[in-house]
Amino acid sequence: MRFERKYRITHLNKSAIEQAVKLHPASFRKIYANRQVNNIYFDTPDFQTCKHNIEGANQRKKYRLRWYGTDSQQITNPRFEIKIKHNELGAKEIAPFEDTQLSNLAEITKQVNRQTNHLLHLSPTLLNTYQRSYFGTPDGKFRITIDWDLNYYSPLTKTTFSRNSFIEDAIILELKYEEKDDKLAREILQYLPFRQTKNSKYVTGILIRNTI
Repeated sequence: MRFERKYRITHLNKSAIEQAVKLHPASFRKIYANRQVNNIYFDTPDFQTCKHNIEGANQRKKYRLRWYGTDSQQITNPRFEIKIKHNELGAKEIAPFEDTQLSNLAEITKQVNRQTNHLLHLSPTLLNTYQRSYFGTPDGKFRITIDWDLNYYSPLTKTTFSRNSFIEDAIILELKYEEKDDKLAREILQYLPFRQTKNSKYVTGILIRNTI
């Protein structure tokens, strides 16, 4: 399992944040090209996943279909992810998913429920897209992602995503590392000039869209 330390930053632009990461004494460097991340989140009829996150439940799960690329309508090489959280530690269960179109949301939902054995009666509650850049230390133990241009949409208006979005005026930085490296992380955290926060893009999007 791994830690994900999150920072929601509103007072700096992306260039300034990336410069601070590059100047970190741990020698963070770019490890992948920037890319767009697309997610469809799923929840129970009573929004159990969202409520558990807001309440800070010690054990909780999050369900999403994720794919990459600038075309948010054509779902290519997607994967279904169950994010599992135990206190501060997290893990993922990942399953492959067939290529499809976002317009096939009803069929996508059926496949998602088959993945969870129809136990939760999941339905799509949020779509979000954002740009992501990736940095890592030379030893590969620590990774930083920087997310910007965060857009949130309601699945209820799935045919008009481009006209019904909300753009969050923030940049999200996450420091990710394995549980065994937590002691080493203290040095990394010391030189990140940002204030650590609790942040969930899913909860943010749900609250912004006034879904619950």
